[in-house]
Amino acid sequence: MKNRLIIIGASGHGKVVTDIAIKMNNWQSIEFIDDNDSIRMCMDIPIIGRTDDASKYIEEADFFVAIGNNATRERVQTELESEGASIATLIHPDAIIGYQVSVGIGTVIMAGAVINSSSVIGKGCIINTNSSVDHDCVLEDYVHVSPGASLAGSVKIGKSSWIGIGSVISNNINICDGCRLGAGAVVINDITEPGTYVGVPARRIDYAKDTDIGE
Repeated sequence: MKNRLIIIGASGHGKVVTDIAIKMNNWQSIEFIDDNDSIRMCMDIPIIGRTDDASKYIEEADFFVAIGNNATRERVQTELESEGASIATLIHPDAIIGYQVSVGIGTVIMAGAVINSSSVIGKGCIINTNSSVDHDCVLEDYVHVSPGASLAGSVKIGKSSWIGIGSVISNNINICDGCRLGAGAVVINDITEPGTYVGVPARRIDYAKDTDIGE
């Protein structure tokens, strides 16, 4: 761990990530990188460059990719890893992490989140505010669990899936890679085909792939 943290992404998600990093009190300085040239500061913290500038700081800083889009977050973090960057993991002091829980690099666990025993959280995941991941769950890389979502025991979520705000996944459910659950969706059967799923119980719909359906 280095004394300096650079957060890539100065959006709303970046603000929440920064608050967690400040509360962890592991870094002497925190700075942003963002590709929006119209902003110079965020939360009174300077923006020191664009994403392409990250390589300048590889030797002197830890990095965290605070980008909500799963695919973009994966691309940026993968590039950083290939350059030998040190990738931070951020866990809010008010999160509850059970015994024998594994958390991958580049993952953020936000305030009020609960991850119970023997669960595995991949790298680059977002476990958002007041979400719940029960025992023996497996979340593969770059999964986003939105605020208030609840996963019962022994759930497996495939890579780059998005679990919408307030959604519920019953126990022993498997969800394949690249799925998106709408806000409040309830999953009671395995999902084996990528796509967007909404409703109670959740059903697949045709939906624009790049459209957000609720955090």
